[in-house]
Amino acid sequence: MNKPVAIDTARIEPVAPVVLVPKPPPIVPAGPRFRKPWLIGGLLSLALLAVIGVAWWLATAEAPVRYTTAPVTRGAVTRAVTATGTVNPVLTIIVGAYDSGVIQDLQCDYNTQVKKGQICAKIDPRPYQTVVDQNKANLAVAKAQLEKDKANLAYTKLGLDRAAKLVQTKAVSQDTYDNAKSTYDQALATITFDEATIQQRQAALDAAQVNLDYTNIVSPVDGTVVSRNVTVGQTVAASFQTPTLFLIATDLTKMQVDTNVSESDIGGVKDGNKSTFTVDAFPKRTFKGAVNQVRQSPQTVQNVVTYDVVVGVDNSDLALKPGMTAATRIVIDQRDDVIRVPSQALRFSPGGASAATQGQPQVWVLRDGQPVAVPVTTGLDDDSFTEIVKGELKPDDRVIVAEQRSADSSATPRPRF
Repeated sequence: MNKPVAIDTARIEPVAPVVLVPKPPPIVPAGPRFRKPWLIGGLLSLALLAVIGVAWWLATAEAPVRYTTAPVTRGAVTRAVTATGTVNPVLTIIVGAYDSGVIQDLQCDYNTQVKKGQICAKIDPRPYQTVVDQNKANLAVAKAQLEKDKANLAYTKLGLDRAAKLVQTKAVSQDTYDNAKSTYDQALATITFDEATIQQRQAALDAAQVNLDYTNIVSPVDGTVVSRNVTVGQTVAASFQTPTLFLIATDLTKMQVDTNVSESDIGGVKDGNKSTFTVDAFPKRTFKGAVNQVRQSPQTVQNVVTYDVVVGVDNSDLALKPGMTAATRIVIDQRDDVIRVPSQALRFSPGGASAATQGQPQVWVLRDGQPVAVPVTTGLDDDSFTEIVKGELKPDDRVIVAEQRSADSSATPRPRF
C-alpha cells in the first residue's frame, strides 16, 4: 500500500518562484506609433477618389434613349368651340286669360295636339253674358227711341207745312210759323242724337261681346301643349297681370339649342357654322345642327359674360325634349384632307439639341434610328393636330413626340457637379 505524502513537503519545492513571477512585456518602439494614422488617412483618400471617379463615370456615361413617335397622317383639322345649352322649341306660345273668373271647363292637357282656334279652356261666361244682354236691351231702347222721334219728326213737318200756308194768307201770325219751324228743327236734331246713341249702345254691346268671347281660351296656333297651369274650378284673376294658362310649342319636330358661349370664343362663331351636341338621355348619339343666330345681347352672371348662340336641329323622331341640357361643339374652322402632325411634336426637342430657328417651327423625324429636325410651316391647329402647310414631310413619316431614357437613368437622376 502506498503511503501518502505530506502536503507541507510539496509546498517547499524550489520551482515556486518561477510560477509566481510573470515575464516582463517587450518594449514597443515609439516610431511606428506615430506613422500609422497617416497610413489610414492615405487609404481613405484613395477610397474617396475612387468613389468620385465612379460617380463621375456614371454621370457622364451615355444612357440609351427610346423615342416615342407618332405617324404623320392626312385628314381633317377642326377648330371648335364647346359650350353648354338648353334644348327648346323654336317657338313657344304663352296662352293667357283676358277675363277674370272661374275655370268652368278644361279641354287641353299636357301633350295635347291642338289646332288654331281650338278651345282649350272656358271661363264661367254668366257674368259676361249678363252684360251682353244688358247692352242688347239698351241698344233696343235706343232704336225704339229713334223710331219714336222719327214719327214726331213727321208730325212736326206737317205742322210746319200747314203754318207756312197759313202765314201766307195772314191766317196765323209770323210767330206761329216760327214756333212750328223751331219744333221741326228740334225733332230733326233728335233724330241725329238718336242715331249717335244707337252707335254708342252698339259699341258697348260689341265690347261686352268681346269680353264674353274671351271666356273661351283658344289656341292661337297649331302645336302641342307642353305646359298646363290651371285646373277646373280655379279662379283666374286678370286684373293687373295676365295669368299664363298654357304653353304651346308650335312644332316639336324643329328644335333649337340656346347655348352660352363665352366672350373669349364668340369672335369666331358665325351664322351657318356646323354644330354637334349630345344630351344625357342619349349619351351614344350625336345630334347635328347649324348656328341660326348669334344674339347681340350679353348675359352677365357673376362677372362672366356670355352670348346666346342659337343652334337649329331637326327633331323628326321627337327624341329631343324641351329643357334637355346639351353639350354643344360648334365648328368655327375646318381643313379637310390635309397633312397633319400631333401638336405635341411641335413642342418636342431632344435632350442636348439646339432650339428651333427663331420664328420657324420644326418637328423631329426619326430616320435611321436618329432624330432629324425638319422645319415646317404650320396652318390651322385644334389642340390635338396641327396642319402642315409646307415642309419635307409625307404621310407615314414618324415624328418624335417624347423621349425616354433607360429604366436606371430615368429612375435615378444624374448628379450634377
